[in-house]
Formats: sequence, structure tokens, C-alpha cells
Amino acid sequence: MSWIYKWVKNSSDLIKSGDAAAVKVFEENNKAVMTAFPQLSEGDIDNIIAYTSEPKAEAPAAATSATAVDANKASDGGISNNVILGALALVMAMLVVLLFLVNNVLRKVAKANGIQVEPKVPSLPIWKAFAKNQFLVLVSAIFLLLCSAYFVYGYLMQIGVDQEYAPIQPIHYSHKIHAGDNEINCKYCHSAARVSKNAGIPSLNVCMNCHKNISEVAETTATPEYSKAFYDEQIQKLYAAVGWDKTTQSYTGKTQPVKWVRIHNLPDFVYFNHSQHVTVAGIECQTCHGPVETYEIQKQFAPLTMGWCVDCHRKTDVKTEGNEYYTKIHEQLSKKYGVEKLTAAQMGGLECGKCHY
Repeated sequence: MSWIYKWVKNSSDLIKSGDAAAVKVFEENNKAVMTAFPQLSEGDIDNIIAYTSEPKAEAPAAATSATAVDANKASDGGISNNVILGALALVMAMLVVLLFLVNNVLRKVAKANGIQVEPKVPSLPIWKAFAKNQFLVLVSAIFLLLCSAYFVYGYLMQIGVDQEYAPIQPIHYSHKIHAGDNEINCKYCHSAARVSKNAGIPSLNVCMNCHKNISEVAETTATPEYSKAFYDEQIQKLYAAVGWDKTTQSYTGKTQPVKWVRIHNLPDFVYFNHSQHVTVAGIECQTCHGPVETYEIQKQFAPLTMGWCVDCHRKTDVKTEGNEYYTKIHEQLSKKYGVEKLTAAQMGGLECGKCHY
């Protein structure tokens, strides 16, 4: 394992030393230089090798099929709702016909016994009767005004709310492949989220850490919607943007800016700090951004409205482990509110100045 440790920490030095195995690997891979990881300890390298060597557990297909069969059997049992509704409709129709027949019979009986049936008095049209009833007109007007105000308010509250917004990007990036299939941690690419207000757009050199040696995807990566050729074309767009020549395994110096389309965009009067939520609060990225590991095209998962944020602050407990500052405040406020765990709201998370200043 000592050779592996040297190779991972600095393969270039091992090649320059004339190590036969290192030179052979270097030549077999088109002289592609492996990124050095001097910060990794031998224990870290052992853990990485153990993790990558462990095969993925396959989903229990048989159990899933059995469950589906049981569900189908359960759904087949009992009477269908459509049958019940049809029977009720038939009964109602029979009642209407029966009432019509009874009315005709009663009229004939009255006529045979010399009973005079009062003729129908012509009634006012509905709209005239409605106009004469001032109380009904007033109630209807108030009802219409309230309904109009409700719908206008609902429309205005949706302005600037871009939930489910999923724009097409200049380079197609599949979170499903990277964060899902390959299990790349969100904060590997969005490293700024741990220490900064903004999560940041990952620079393309982060992509090139892997794609220097991955110029095409595997055949199994293709889906019915996206072919292997499509994914390979996106990698070529990346190479064109950074000026990478895969033939010579070197940078040409000719770069092109990538005009990414922004998805999440808070108003200027709202302050939001990623590091405060990700590092201090320990909130998972999926809480706000949804199950990104399943997204082929990234979208805005949450509405990101004030009500949505306030609701989260009211429900989320503050984590005090390893933080003496929060521990002291937690002890004082928990006695004040008579609770064991404090929410972000009880710690001041609903104060206007926290997000608007």
C-alpha cells in the first residue's frame, strides 16, 4: 500500500523519480496528470479505497414486485366508486320519474272529483325578482367583492414566486448523474455554501478535476430522453469553455465564458446567509433545494416566500451541540419559554432585522 499512498499524494513526484510502475500508469493513460492530494492521510486513502471497492447493494426487485401484486389485489377488492355513483344516479332518475307520474295522477283524480286546481300564476323572471330583493342584492355584492379581493390578492402574492422554474442551461448538467448516481457531495462543487453568504457557481476547474480524464459517459448512462451522444456533447462544450485539448491533454489558453441562467433569486431587500444555515444550523441542502440527486434538470423546489421561511423557523429546533454560545442562550430561553428545545423562532428567528436590514 505504500506505493498507493505515494501515488495519491503526489503522482508527479513518483513519476519523476523513475518508478517503473508509476511511469507505466502515466504512459497508459495518455500522460494525463493526476491531481495531487497531499492533505490526505494514509487512513483517509484507506477509507476511500474501501468505500469505492464496496459494491452497491441492489434493490430487492422481487420484494417490490410482490408488494405491487398485493397492492393490485387490494385495489381489485370491493365495489368500485363508479358503480356506486352510477347506482345513485339511477335511483335519482327513478325518483324524478316517479314524482312526475304521481303529479299527473293527482291532477287526474282532482279533475274526476270536480276539484278545481288553481292555475299557475306567471312568476317574475329570476333577474327581476333578484333586482327587487335589496337584501339579496347587497349580500351578493359583498360576496362578489370579497371573492374578487381574494383572487386579486392571490394573484399579487404569486408575483416573483418562481417555484418549479427550470431553465435550460448552456451546458446541460445532470444532478442525477453527479449527486445521485456518483454520490458527489453537494458541498464539493458548492464549497462556498459552508463559509459564505452565497453558495456560488462552481468554477469550471472543479469540473475538470474529474473531466480531464472523463471525456465521454458510459453506455449505461444514456436514458430514453438523453442519449450517450447528447451527454458526450455537453462534455465537449465544457472543454471548449475551459480551452482543453483532450488529444494533447493540455490547455490551449482559448476560453469561452459560460452564461449560466440563474434559478434561485431572492429580492434585494432580503438577506440570506448559506453558511449560517449549512454550517451553523446543519440544515441539509435538500431542505430548500429539494431532492436534487434525482433532478436531470435543476429547478426551484421551494417557493422561497417569507411565509415559507417563517414556517421553517417556527418548526426547526436549534442545534446547540458543540456551540457554547448557543448552549448558554438555550439554557436561558428554554427556562423562559418552559421548553426543552428551542426553535429558531424562539431564538429570534422571526425578528425583522434578521432578514431585512
